[in-house]
Amino acid sequence: MNKLLKNPRIGWYILLVGMIVALVLFIPMNGLINNLRVDEQKKIELWANAVKHKAALLEKTQKFYEKMAESEQTRLQQFIEAYKIIMSQSLDADLTSPKLKFYTKIIMDNKSIPVIIADEFNNITFSQNVDLDKNQKVLSGDMLKKFSQNKPFEYEVYGMKFKLYYTETQAFSELKGVLSDLTNSLLNEVTDNTVFVPVIVLDSSSNEIYESSNIHLEKLQGEAKLQTIKEMTQDNTPIKITMPSGQRCNIYYKRSPTLTLLKYYPVLYFFALLIVVLLFFMVFRTMKVSEQNFVWIGMSKETAHQLGTPISSLMAWTELLRMNPDNEATCKEMDKDIGRLNLISQRFSQIGSTPALKLQDLVATINNIVSYMQTRVPKKINFELKDLPSQPLEIPLNKPLFEWTLENLIKNSVDAMEGNGTITIKLEDMATHIHLDVSDTGKGLFRNQFKQIFSPGFTTKKRGWGLGLSLVKRIIEEYHKGKIYVKTSTPNVGTTFRIELNK
Repeated sequence: MNKLLKNPRIGWYILLVGMIVALVLFIPMNGLINNLRVDEQKKIELWANAVKHKAALLEKTQKFYEKMAESEQTRLQQFIEAYKIIMSQSLDADLTSPKLKFYTKIIMDNKSIPVIIADEFNNITFSQNVDLDKNQKVLSGDMLKKFSQNKPFEYEVYGMKFKLYYTETQAFSELKGVLSDLTNSLLNEVTDNTVFVPVIVLDSSSNEIYESSNIHLEKLQGEAKLQTIKEMTQDNTPIKITMPSGQRCNIYYKRSPTLTLLKYYPVLYFFALLIVVLLFFMVFRTMKVSEQNFVWIGMSKETAHQLGTPISSLMAWTELLRMNPDNEATCKEMDKDIGRLNLISQRFSQIGSTPALKLQDLVATINNIVSYMQTRVPKKINFELKDLPSQPLEIPLNKPLFEWTLENLIKNSVDAMEGNGTITIKLEDMATHIHLDVSDTGKGLFRNQFKQIFSPGFTTKKRGWGLGLSLVKRIIEEYHKGKIYVKTSTPNVGTTFRIELNK
């Protein structure tokens, strides 16, 4: 496991393998989902075809019904005209004569239409195909109500007014019942469909809703209704039907929620697998960073511990050398180096713990580190300090660690300039934070190196561990809650690092 973690590319390998596994699992799953989607689509098509066939049958039955109604009206008209002609004849007229026989036949051939003829006082003068009580001479009560469902035909004979009442024939009534059953069956087929298709039955003007199914009520009101109809029209062509009342309706429908879910399920499945792979990748990266942190902390603590013994020994040796007055100058220089070693030991000892931030003069800190480094870099390296205020500028700092940061940046600049160039340190005092820019005239960086340069182990030098800038980033961002980044850099021109610190 340790060998794997040390491989910088292992995380990408894991991500690649995870994506391949997700793809391998996705292909058969996608095939299964497609089969289910096709089956669901076929069910919806079968349902739609069944509704269309029933609608066509209903329309044909409606037309047949209308033709029968028209035929019945014609027969009634013929019956009335024939009856008027017969009634207008004299009492001794020969009804069997060729002239009257035709009209007599029309009256006698009516074997189906129930007819009652009454005078203006509703006295029954003639009935046909009607079961009347022998004593019933006047059309009234339930019989009048039954025969008044259709408007009677009125006519006159010898100045006397008569009314011809009629009702539907048995066959006509049965056909009307069949038509009603077909209509109810069609509406039930639409609203109680087993494939859970969202359906709306509207009038021809799309204003009045007759029926709806498998759709939320809020989608059937106001602007939402228009949007719903538009979506359904885009999905499928509306099915047109004609009701027994003659009212034309449109059946709007769209794919079922199951079909919609199956349509997007492969995408959701793929993204779910991708998220799992990414989470695993992030966990791996966290483990790797955690191990690096432990290495950093362990190395720093061990370094500070190992420095303690020789530093103590050197301090004892300087005290011994001071016994000879001739060694005083040498001892002073040795004290400086011992102090420097103590500072380095102090810096390392603070890695891994939460360092205390105290109000420190940033200007004095910058001047101290520049003064120290000037005597320890090649003479051809020039330092320029810009916009440093003359008054103290106190901000929360851990002085030893921040000095280490500046020291690392200056050393990197010296290496980048190969011992010849200018290092510029510029300070900008903003309202809530400080900008500190460290620039050099060295060999510069390519843009793709701007972030890589802060990664542990990354270096542009022939010799180097690639730890300095990684440590600088940790000190600024984790300990001081600031930011550090490459502000600008141009190959063979120079680089500017920017540090942002909160006031």
